[in-house]
Amino acid sequence: MECTSALRSREGGAFFPRPTMNSAENSQIRRATPADVPVLASLRFEFRSRRKNPVETAAEFIPRCIDWMRPRVADESRWRVWVLEHDGGIVGNIWLELIEKLPNPNVERETHGYVTNFFIRPERRNLGAGSRLLKAVLDECERAHVDSVFLWPSDRSRPLYERHGFVPSSDIFVLERDQETAGATGDHP
Repeated sequence: MECTSALRSREGGAFFPRPTMNSAENSQIRRATPADVPVLASLRFEFRSRRKNPVETAAEFIPRCIDWMRPRVADESRWRVWVLEHDGGIVGNIWLELIEKLPNPNVERETHGYVTNFFIRPERRNLGAGSRLLKAVLDECERAHVDSVFLWPSDRSRPLYERHGFVPSSDIFVLERDQETAGATGDHP
């Protein structure tokens, strides 16, 4: 989506759109590679430490996260990752986990998609990149014949998801485990 500003016409006072410099023009979406993993781990720390006080320092967390991410980015059997690059640096990412369902004897797709770790640095938000990242995931879900796509939205992100067709579901039960100890052992996304 291109930002525009209005110019008043001398002829009739009408407004005409005029292209403006959209900083999103200098950004691109691409699949992550194993070389991106250190930056992805740093973004993960930045994202999650803003939500709650971390129980690990960045120096402790990032190497552990790199060890977890590296094989998952390299082997695309379950995980897919996209990055948002701006002026040559990664400023956002989104992760998709493909979850197999048990086989069905009827016409029903046999994979779910779990969207997680969707983060864009604050200075790059509200420029259309979030929609572009989410569209990349939803396009992949279509290619992978995903049945349902699910996620846990923040209050701030709900309008974005709703614009892309997501709706709250009353068909799922969730048991949330003890949040105070889960993060220290890596049990919580």
